[in-house]
Amino acid sequence: MDSQSPKPADLGAADDEGVERVLRAGLEDFELTPEDQALVDGFQEQPDELYEGELPVVAIVGRPNVGKSTLVNRILRRREAVVEDVPGVTRDRVAYEGEWSGRRFTMIDTGGWEATATGIHLKVAEQAEVAIDMADVVLFVVDATVGATDDDEAVVRLLRRAGKPVVLVANKVDDMRMEGEAAALWNLGLGQPWPVSALHGRGSGDALDAVLEVLPDRSMVAEPMPVGGPRRVALVGRPNVGKSSLLNKLAGEERVVVDHVAGTTRDPVDELVELGGRTWRFVDTAGIRRRVHQTKGADFYASLRTQTALEKAEVAVVLIDAEEAIAEQDLRVISQVVETGRALVIAYNKWDLLDEERRYYLEREIERELVQVQWAPRVNLSARTGRHVDKLVPALDVALTSWDTRVPTGRLNAVMGEIVSGHPHPVRGGKQPRILFATQASTRPPRFVVFASGFIEAGYRRFLERRLREEFGFEGTPVEISVRVRERRRRER
Repeated sequence: MDSQSPKPADLGAADDEGVERVLRAGLEDFELTPEDQALVDGFQEQPDELYEGELPVVAIVGRPNVGKSTLVNRILRRREAVVEDVPGVTRDRVAYEGEWSGRRFTMIDTGGWEATATGIHLKVAEQAEVAIDMADVVLFVVDATVGATDDDEAVVRLLRRAGKPVVLVANKVDDMRMEGEAAALWNLGLGQPWPVSALHGRGSGDALDAVLEVLPDRSMVAEPMPVGGPRRVALVGRPNVGKSSLLNKLAGEERVVVDHVAGTTRDPVDELVELGGRTWRFVDTAGIRRRVHQTKGADFYASLRTQTALEKAEVAVVLIDAEEAIAEQDLRVISQVVETGRALVIAYNKWDLLDEERRYYLEREIERELVQVQWAPRVNLSARTGRHVDKLVPALDVALTSWDTRVPTGRLNAVMGEIVSGHPHPVRGGKQPRILFATQASTRPPRFVVFASGFIEAGYRRFLERRLREEFGFEGTPVEISVRVRERRRRER
């Protein structure tokens, strides 16, 4: 063979490029939008920021029965929050999306804050404090007909420690005669008190204008995390599966409070950990409990903070208690990771405590319950003893490599052509949709866009994903496939 002859690998690449050119040419017969054309023309590079903040958050706080929920309903322009002339009706934090003058934001309605609260009222106070911590701006509501009380003064001290922008609302100012009582609240030292009647709507617009003046464009609570630096790992799982114990073992110190009572961890704790000769940034998160709307008080915030940790992370290690049967909560945690688009490693904790019978049944549970995430690397470890925690590193590396994988467009279309020729889409209604072209839109996770002449069924999309995984691996990362149905151009007569 001549020394200048192309090698087999070169021939394969040339064939792939030839397939790509033919399919691109065929797309000229179909109606494409400018966005479609941009996808066809090239890979979309990742932005400089991995995570962009959500809507800014406004927390509405104050003593019980000062009219917080009534004010929420006024801002929402509908009766959404429960209102009753009994102190303490709102016990849990409730979030709504509000809008004023074209600006959107998230509102948090909280239970009343009392400095001397006990029992369940103490829990209400705790979640109000967490709401302040989670907010970008605080709307502090005071009953102008009562004036500033000792509890109000306690809230003021809390707000000053938090250092968040505060808009002071003097509620129940139903007419001009009450303006003097509102003015007396200057003494709280929080700036201008805005006289408002939440019940009748009087003055609420002026108070909202004041909120917008100090409201950031996006939430600063979840600040953007730039790409680069130590790879970011979120430790997630239902309560009491050993997340804090694992972080302590990795960090080599008692970094996080560990208790047998579920839910000890409320705040995510960042920790730089040396593992496998490299530095990683681990985040220990509060256990994800049941569906968010079913969680109570501070646990609600724990769920939100866990979601924030996931969005800031690149890969998640889902910890599962191997001693117990795989629960619905475990499946929900895994789904949350996949929906957030993060790389995934599943770690089975307390493996050293299992007997042969439990291991047998656990394997059957994994086959049955986790069939949708068979692609996730698995590590069997013990957070208590540290056994096999070193195996996290190769699993994390595999998942992150897949998460970052970029497939050449020519190769993608050549493989897609082989898949479709071997197993074409079923005929439906006398028509068989044809795949025209495929391209990878982005990585982190790998996202593919398929242009087709007709609707591609969900079952066939799953088949395509499975075959792409067989060809390219993608171990440890979700793969997203979206389909754009495009019609042929109408021929001009």
